[in-house]
Amino acid sequence: MAIHKDLLGGPPPAHLPDDPEPRGLLANGAAPSDVAAKYPYSSLAWAQLADEAYENGRVVESYAYARTGYHRGLDALRRAGWKGHGPVPWAHEPNRGFLRALHALARAAQSIGEQEEYERCSSFLRDSSQEAADTLG
Repeated sequence: MAIHKDLLGGPPPAHLPDDPEPRGLLANGAAPSDVAAKYPYSSLAWAQLADEAYENGRVVESYAYARTGYHRGLDALRRAGWKGHGPVPWAHEPNRGFLRALHALARAAQSIGEQEEYERCSSFLRDSSQEAADTLG
C-alpha cells in the first residue's frame, strides 16, 4: 500500500501541466523569440531568450526576459494549485522553464547589482528544487 501523505506536513510537489508545442519547437531549433511570440506563456521560451541575451552581454535584456518567464511561471504554478511555497521538482520536465527563468533572473540580478533580488531568487530556486540549483549552477 502506497502512502502519499507528507508526514512532515509540507505542501505536495507542484507539477505544471505539460505543454509540448513550445518545448518541441525549441528542441527542434526554433528561435526562442518566435516561440515566445507564438506562446507568450512559455517560461521556457523566455528563459532561453534570457540565456541568449546573457551569453551575448545584454544583461539588462536578460533580466527583462527572465523576469517575464518567472512571472509567467508563477501564474502557471498558481493555476496548477501551488500556494506560493513548496517543491517544484526539476525532474518534472514541464517545471524546468520556470526554474530556468528563476535561475536566469537571479544571475541577471546579481550582474546588475541587485544583490537582494539575487539572494531572494537564489534562495527561492534552492527551496523549490535543490536539483535545479545544482544543475543550473
